[in-house]
Amino acid sequence: MTTSHQHSNFLIVVEGPTAVGKTSIAILLAQHFQTEIISADSRQFYRELKIGTAAPTIVELAVAPHHFVGHLSVHDYYNVSRFEQDVLHLLPQLFEQHQVVIMVGGSGLYLDAVCKGINDLPDIPEDLRNDLKQKWKNNGIEYLQKMLQQYDPEYFQQVDIHNHSRLIRALEVILVSGKTFSELRAVPTAQRPFQTIHLGLCLERQQLIDRIHHRVEMMLQNGLIDEVREQYPNKNLNALNTVGYKELFEWMDGKVSQEQAIENLKTNTRRYAKRQMTWFRRNEAITWFDPSDIDKIIHFCDRNFTENNYLCKKNI
Repeated sequence: MTTSHQHSNFLIVVEGPTAVGKTSIAILLAQHFQTEIISADSRQFYRELKIGTAAPTIVELAVAPHHFVGHLSVHDYYNVSRFEQDVLHLLPQLFEQHQVVIMVGGSGLYLDAVCKGINDLPDIPEDLRNDLKQKWKNNGIEYLQKMLQQYDPEYFQQVDIHNHSRLIRALEVILVSGKTFSELRAVPTAQRPFQTIHLGLCLERQQLIDRIHHRVEMMLQNGLIDEVREQYPNKNLNALNTVGYKELFEWMDGKVSQEQAIENLKTNTRRYAKRQMTWFRRNEAITWFDPSDIDKIIHFCDRNFTENNYLCKKNI
């Protein structure tokens, strides 16, 4: 389906915490509107990391076309700015065939980059970057955490505080610019040649915790330990410094027992989900749904299409 009016195109954004069911909802929406899916989960970009990132399965990928899933190697350099550029280059091509495109993910910064744009961050002197890395090596990640909490308590509540690369990046920007990382990211929304519908998925707290624990157990049954062991030689790469891998690396390094590593994985995944919700709750454009309410979600989308003076029709 083609359209001659750019602003009659809609990007439906499915967002929410890990394990809430975003992939399933995105696929159902893609089937209903006969369209394609853009993944904005930065952990699923890497082809080597399938199990630990809960990447869409071969069956799920066959049901609906996906973009930005497994398109990189863990050895590749990639960032949110390049993702924004890549998606904005792809979307016009997708809109030539579909009035509606689905974007799904739990990486709030990557979703915001496409929908709102991101600020141009300052160039970082190499000596400052090296100095922060050395402080991390000498004093541990707690040193970086305390620095960021002091300089930017707002971003401290949102960032993965166990990811030293994220902490160093924020501190670099703060020290060079003299502004908080939160302030620099709070840019006016960029004008986009499409309309955006934000669908948030949420569950009652204990229900989400149960799903997180079940997902971890299923990952282990599906071969997570073998996947992590295969990536052990790459454990110092930034792509591997993420929940699901770093906990098992600690076990393989002999620092904790396997049982403790699995418990840490569950704990850190719960904390990650909490930080995700902190991020998403800032976005007043999100309308929240239980992931079981697919009919309500579709009705909400259809109503938005109608209210915007364009009734969405399925592709023929």
